[in-house]
Amino acid sequence: MEEKLSLMSSSKWIATAAGIWIQCSVGAYTFSIYSSALKLSQGYDQSTLDTVAVFKDIGSNAGVLAGMLYSAVAVGNNRNSNGNNYHFWGGGPWVVHLAGAIQNFVGYFMMWACVVGLIGRPPVAVMCLFMLLSSHSMTFFTTANMVSGVQNFPHSGGTIVGIMKGFLGISGAIVIQVYDTFWEGKPSIFLLMLALLPTFVTLVLMFFVRIHKSNTGNDQKHLNGFTIVALIIAGYLMILIILENIFSLPLWARIFNFVLLLLLLASPLGIAIKAQKDTKKFLETLSLENDPSMENNPAYHELPAGEGEGQVNADLDDKILSDEEGMNLLQSMCTINFWLLFIAMVCGMGSGVAVVNNLSQIGQSLNYTSMETKNLVSLWSIWNFLGRIGAGYLSDYLLHTRGWARPLLMAITLATMGVGHIVVASGLPGTLYVGSILIGICYGSQWSLMPTISSELFGVRHVGTIFNTIGIASPVGSYIFSVRVIGYIYDEEAKGEDDSCYGTHCFRLSFMIMASVAFLGFLVALTLLFRTKRFYQLVVLKRIKLSLS
Repeated sequence: MEEKLSLMSSSKWIATAAGIWIQCSVGAYTFSIYSSALKLSQGYDQSTLDTVAVFKDIGSNAGVLAGMLYSAVAVGNNRNSNGNNYHFWGGGPWVVHLAGAIQNFVGYFMMWACVVGLIGRPPVAVMCLFMLLSSHSMTFFTTANMVSGVQNFPHSGGTIVGIMKGFLGISGAIVIQVYDTFWEGKPSIFLLMLALLPTFVTLVLMFFVRIHKSNTGNDQKHLNGFTIVALIIAGYLMILIILENIFSLPLWARIFNFVLLLLLLASPLGIAIKAQKDTKKFLETLSLENDPSMENNPAYHELPAGEGEGQVNADLDDKILSDEEGMNLLQSMCTINFWLLFIAMVCGMGSGVAVVNNLSQIGQSLNYTSMETKNLVSLWSIWNFLGRIGAGYLSDYLLHTRGWARPLLMAITLATMGVGHIVVASGLPGTLYVGSILIGICYGSQWSLMPTISSELFGVRHVGTIFNTIGIASPVGSYIFSVRVIGYIYDEEAKGEDDSCYGTHCFRLSFMIMASVAFLGFLVALTLLFRTKRFYQLVVLKRIKLSLS
């Protein structure tokens, strides 16, 4: 019985490894790889292409349905079974994964069929629907993997969110390596690969991602192992990108590099196995000292009213909930903090995703080669990854050791993003690389900080629905900045017969506008910091200390 308990409680490590592999296969932020083929085959101008890209952003960020489905089939079943042995076939994260896999295949396969001429050229609205379906699958994958991770590791929310979001961010560079190894220069094949690879990986691994709430000792040590592996993979990919930019590698060299990449991607399984062994030893020790059925379920606890510091500043309209559920979506939307977080994300995520959507066109206007623009997209995935995984780990560290509220780090990254926009707007040689580094890292940071802040302010129970609702800020901002700012100004500046624009003037004004918006986001994040600083001191930190004591 004890051995079985050990196996079930430690299987959350296998769930983490499986979630990481699913995240790696998604191929996020690779629109620029096939956008030119889409534009050429369908006869789009830049504004129309940006409109299609906005539906990609809507799909990949408007994950309310994914959050609601997860709450219905995963969290509910888990709660009814005391955290471990919920009814497997009756529900679980695998249902959310399956829904994502179906959407992923249908969306990308239909786009591939349009590009290669298998079906006739569809209306723009139909293409937008295909793009919406394909990108919407990402929210199902991420919600299932990330929220399960937060439930499995409640004391290391920032770290596990950073890991899952980080591997999603780097998935673009990973999938591009697969593409470069076997089908370089064939963007239509890239679309077909996006239809098949994530679908296959998800269907194989989705049953391993489950919720196992249990005390397994020093979780942070093994989570740091996943973080180190992620950093090694990112460094390896960056070296490969640099080598490919300098040398023309033969096929055997590309295959060799690809095999090494696969070996690195297999390493999370080794960490999971090691963590299981340590967990078994921990549980054996625990069974001799305590009743193993005792479980400290970390959730919202109302502070004692008679302790002076038992109430949050009256300026905060977020109540400290005494039940374990936290706020639902409607309750959270009735708070000022929800909308402050939403506006900050419109400014940060919206301007950031507008940049990655137009990297190819920005590079072309500055006379970058197709290889250089492809490398910019790959490098963006790495900077995005570093921001996600770095902000998750750093925010946990600063909160636990210094007591710094996470909105402080959000404000800093938004201000830095504004600097990145100004750097790109300068148009000096090499500034696109420098600016994309700053913008990419800061953009990725928002995707780690926002879900974690949401779980702390509004509770874990409905966090999948809440953070996905706030994530709608990204496509809202993307539409404003990609279509109404970048697309409009670019088309106004374009003078060539092919509706192309060349020179620094094509995007300078757009980046100055986005820099101003990023600084506005910085001010909004500062407001959120001042409103929640006392909440973090009196509630979040106290909850962490109580749960770890």
